[in-house]
Amino acid sequence: MLRRILIATDAWHPQVNGVVRTLENTIRELIRLGHEVMVIEPSGYQRWPIPFYPEIELCYPRQGPLYRAMREFRPDTIHISTEGPIGLAVRRVCIRKNWRFTTSYHTKFPEYLHKMLKVPLTVGYMYMRWFHKPSRNLMTATQSLEIELYRRGFSNNIVRWSRGVDLSLFYPRPRTYPDRDRPILMYVGRLSKEKNLDAFLSLKNPGTKYVVGDGPYRETLQQRYPEAKFLGYLQGDRLAEAFSNADVFVFPSKTDTFGLVLIEAMACGCPAAAYPVVGPRDIIENDQLGALHEDLGKAVELALRRGNRDACVQHAQKYTWENCTRQFVANLVHTHDRHHSGGRPAWSQPRKA
Repeated sequence: MLRRILIATDAWHPQVNGVVRTLENTIRELIRLGHEVMVIEPSGYQRWPIPFYPEIELCYPRQGPLYRAMREFRPDTIHISTEGPIGLAVRRVCIRKNWRFTTSYHTKFPEYLHKMLKVPLTVGYMYMRWFHKPSRNLMTATQSLEIELYRRGFSNNIVRWSRGVDLSLFYPRPRTYPDRDRPILMYVGRLSKEKNLDAFLSLKNPGTKYVVGDGPYRETLQQRYPEAKFLGYLQGDRLAEAFSNADVFVFPSKTDTFGLVLIEAMACGCPAAAYPVVGPRDIIENDQLGALHEDLGKAVELALRRGNRDACVQHAQKYTWENCTRQFVANLVHTHDRHHSGGRPAWSQPRKA
């Protein structure tokens, strides 16, 4: 059944991160499958940069125009993707109008806020439980995150929404980076403090560290680790070439919920090294795909020794955007309770005088 799907998100272009890539690929697949999609995102509203994170802007949409936009679209389903001001505004409208909706858990914001602003984890998780409580289905990418949320007191119906990789773009390419730099240890992602990049760049393992990406922490990192090679943002073929040239992909973050770059790296034949935390431990399933260890240097050593490029490529091929988009659609709920509206969508009910 084709649907009119409204997606609300605080994370959108020009931001470059896993949430934005997940949404843009999912939306592309939704449209290809014949669904109609409306995205409520920050660009249409007045915005202010976050003081400690100026590359990300927050907006505070007025309820009246927001509600009119939602009503004019007449969505069959509403999905709130993020817990910021956009998500809060759409959540408020849904609760006030008794419209059902779903949410997703992309980012471990309590850990981010604790690391960046020393906000206690208990306070962060109190907010997250409150935000997601009215959601009919809370979508998570991995089993380990689902278990963690239940342990932290989330009472929602938690359902799976995996991730995908564009296999027409991410596949093994010829190696062109200098042999003198090998082994090449590579990181791809935002250069921000919460990504735990010092843990990667301070490693004493042999080889050359390559850093792909940009962000507010880049200047500090370049001054602190002048021996590392900072390539800036790469996209498309150049990003796939970078993954293909790496001998090991190093993922130092302890706060991501999946790590989309992990499967992109594997699709290009690159094994990964990471801490045994939510995300990596759901993806790195065996020794041929890389290594998990509390000592990140040891994980790099093991991944270089045991990683198998062909096994990585084969493993990544099970992650497709079509499969994860069909999961997403199956998790959605109808905005209106058809049982209590006589079987008709509530949008078509006569308005009371």
